[in-house]
Amino acid sequence: MKTIGLIGGLSWESTAYYYKYINQGIQARLGGLHSAKCLLYSFDFAEVVQLQEAGQWQEAAALLAEAAAKLEAGGCDVVLICTNTMHTVADEVRRTLSIPLLHIIDETAKEVKRQSIRKVGLLGTRYTMEQPFYRDRLLDLGIEAIVPEKADRDRVHEVIFHELCRGELNPTSKAEYLRIIDRLRTQGAEGIILGCTEIPLLLREGDSPLPLFDTTYIHANAAVQFALNPPVFD
Repeated sequence: MKTIGLIGGLSWESTAYYYKYINQGIQARLGGLHSAKCLLYSFDFAEVVQLQEAGQWQEAAALLAEAAAKLEAGGCDVVLICTNTMHTVADEVRRTLSIPLLHIIDETAKEVKRQSIRKVGLLGTRYTMEQPFYRDRLLDLGIEAIVPEKADRDRVHEVIFHELCRGELNPTSKAEYLRIIDRLRTQGAEGIILGCTEIPLLLREGDSPLPLFDTTYIHANAAVQFALNPPVFD
């Protein structure tokens, strides 16, 4: 079994689910008392949020690269950044590593395409919805992504940082998210990427008439597959 390196604490609420899903996946495949070999580097999320709000993305990239280097030095065979937003600097982090970095957008795109969907709605932080890194990478992989209008983007972002990252699950906020999803459906979305690892705390498959792509679960499951059957890289 390969050792998985997790860059977490972004926020810890969703990182806990990474740990849960990865261990459940290993146990389901190997049975018995098997669990995952993994190392976790957990940030003080407030420090990273401060850099995000100040637009200091290169400084944030340096922090993540330092964490990734520590995981590699600790013996990890693969690294995951346990958040969608910070994949805006994933390529910078990847370049500092001699081991693979499993990219959350790439893994999510595989699942979207497996369901033969070509147009999705994208929910996430303001950075994920408004910066081009997420939508452009999906487009390069053959998937068009649309985002809510500005007022709805602001509300989605607010719920993430003021409720979900603090462990608060508000039924009113869930209803608002479903309203926003329905609006994206009327604009042609065939599925919805829950492009923030906290959103699946609020929304589950079956809550929406459209397929929901839980990026936390998808990313964690990709780590399980890697740990048990790593692909060959050039």
